[in-house]
Order: sequence, then structure tokens, then C-alpha cells
Amino acid sequence: MHEIEPFYNWENYYNPADDERSPFHGVEYNMQGYTNNIYGYFIHPLWDYIGSDTLYIKILFISYEKGIAILEMFGEWNDTLHNDIMHFKRNVIDHLLGEGITQFILLGENILNFHGSDDCYYEEWFEDVEDGWIAAVNFRDFVLDEWKKFQLDYYINFGGTLEIINWRTMPPLQFYETVKKNITLRLS
Repeated sequence: MHEIEPFYNWENYYNPADDERSPFHGVEYNMQGYTNNIYGYFIHPLWDYIGSDTLYIKILFISYEKGIAILEMFGEWNDTLHNDIMHFKRNVIDHLLGEGITQFILLGENILNFHGSDDCYYEEWFEDVEDGWIAAVNFRDFVLDEWKKFQLDYYINFGGTLEIINWRTMPPLQFYETVKKNITLRLS
């Protein structure tokens, strides 16, 4: 677990610790010591704590001008035991919504499990973005199956053309435009 790092090749485009409008502004990362853990397994220190013991994130890119945020997720998304969506919504998403972000891209290759509960926070988030959208890219099939069981596909776009394996080879705005094109096709 400690070897799974957030994607860092876009740091020349955006760094949340340097962004005064970011919920992680001013965060200093101790690369010499691993302190955060999930179920007793230490995780890489570059993952950001959001108030949950099982779900961590990294904001990879924000454009306030375009109203977009690209976030990478890590760990177990556990709404049943830890109400992770509440922590994510209140501590990160609400902050970004307040800064004008209405288009969210969630990268989920490192979400290792999902345990659902009710959909209240997802519904609230969906309503908050109004003319925007929430896209989930590259989540594992068993996670998407669980999302479908909890009918989260009503609030979050995922699967099909949102499986973009080569996203790391693109600059952030090109990746955003690819996702946006696929979302626009779905919504029209």
C-alpha cells in the first residue's frame, strides 16, 4: 500500500499545497515518514487526509476559470462504516463548489473496495453542480457494480467511454476535454 503514489506528473500545471483556494493549501508533506494508514497499512505521504480513516484523495488539477477539478482517489470508499462520502462532500467538494467548481473528474484506479449506504450526499452533490457534472474514470468493475446497486449511476457518470486508460499521457486540459466530450455525448 505504501508504494501506491498519487499521480504527480501534473505538478508543473497545478499543486494544491500552493493554491490559496485549495482545501489543502499550505499542507507540508513529510517524505521521510509514513504516518497515515488504512487498516494498519501505511500509505504514501502524498495522499491527502479528508477526515476518513479509509478514503484519501489527491487534487491533481483545478481550473477555476473553467470550473473543473480532477481528483485521484485511494483506499476503501466505505459509506457503511465510515460515511466516507460525507467526509469527502463536506471537507473537499463543498469547498470546491464554493470556489465555482461544477465539473468533477474522479480517478478511481486505486479505489480497492466500495461499501454503500444511502445516496443523500450523492444526490446533494448532483444538485449542487446544477449545469455541471460528476464523472468517474477508471474505477474497477466490482466498484461500479456496487455503485449500480445503490443507484449512484443517477448522480455520477461512469463506465463505457469513461474508461480512459491512457489519461496519464495527456496534459490535464486535454484529459478534461476528452472526458467532457464523452459526457456531452451522454447527456445529449
